[in-house]
Amino acid sequence: MSTRWTRKDLLGLREFSADEINFVLETADAFKEVGTREIKKVPALRGKTLVNFFVEPSTRTRTSFELAAFRLSADVINISATTSSLTKGETLKDTARNLEALHADILVLRHSSAGAPQFLANRLKSSVINAGDGAHEHPTQALLDLYTIRERRQKIAGLNVAIIGDILFSRVARSNIFGLRKLGAHVTLVGPSTLVPREFEKLGVEVSYKIEDVLPKADVVNLLRIQHERQRREYFPGIGEYTRLFGLTKQRAKLLKPDCLIMHPGPINRGVEIDSDVADGLQSVILNQVTNGLAVRMAVLYLCGGIST
Repeated sequence: MSTRWTRKDLLGLREFSADEINFVLETADAFKEVGTREIKKVPALRGKTLVNFFVEPSTRTRTSFELAAFRLSADVINISATTSSLTKGETLKDTARNLEALHADILVLRHSSAGAPQFLANRLKSSVINAGDGAHEHPTQALLDLYTIRERRQKIAGLNVAIIGDILFSRVARSNIFGLRKLGAHVTLVGPSTLVPREFEKLGVEVSYKIEDVLPKADVVNLLRIQHERQRREYFPGIGEYTRLFGLTKQRAKLLKPDCLIMHPGPINRGVEIDSDVADGLQSVILNQVTNGLAVRMAVLYLCGGIST
C-alpha cells in the first residue's frame, strides 16, 4: 500500500480515510507476530516515553496500552485522575504541559469530556492518542474490532454488522460506525428507541427496534454494555426488560448464521446483553478482540510516536 503515515495524533476515526484505516490494520499484522515469539519485544520505541493519563477509570484499555508500549521498548508512566494534580485544581492543559516538559513523547488520554484529546493535541508537540473521550469516540477499540472482523472473515466490505445496545452514550459505537462504513460494511443499530434515536440514520446506517428481524441477516453482532454512568434513568427501560427485548439469549442466538461473529468490547454484563453460554461459545471472538487489541495499539503507538517523529 502506498499510504504514507502523516498523523501526529489518533483522535477519532471520523476524519480517517479507508486507506489510513487499512494502513493501521496492516501495520498491526506485523506486530501481532511479535506476540507469538519467545521474546515478545521489539526496539521500535526505545528511548520514547509514554504517559497513560486516565482521568476516567479503566483496566482493559490502560493495561493494553501499557503492555503495547512495553513490547515496543518504551518507558511508561501511569497517571490516574485521583493521583494527579487535577484533584488540586490544576487544569488539564497545565497537567499535560508539565508532562511534556518532562519530555513525554506520547500521551494516551481517557477523559469524561468529549473533545479533551483534540484540545490537548492542538496545544502539545507530543502525540496524543484518544483512549475514549466521553460519549464521543474510542478509536483504538473500533480498530481492534475491525481487525478482528477482517482476520476472521478476510474482508469487511459487504458484511452486515449489527451493533446492539446503548448506542446513544457509546463512544465505541460511534467509532465503529465511522470505521465500518468507510470500509464498506452495512451497519444496523438495534436497541430501545431512547438509546437508538433515528438521528443516527444520518450517518448512513439503518435503525431497528426488533432484534429478531436483524439477527438472521447479520454476519457480525457487536453487543454493547449499558452505559449507566453516562445516562439518566429515564433512558433505560430496566435490566429485566432490556434483556427480554434486546439480550442475546441462547434462544435468540439460534437465529444467527453458523459463521456469524459475536463481539463485545467489555466489560461484559453476563445475563444482561449476552447470555454466558453465548459469550463463551464457538461463535464468540471476544477474547480474540483482547489479543488483537494489543497488536493494534502497538501499531498505533508506533505510527504516531515512532516513525512520525
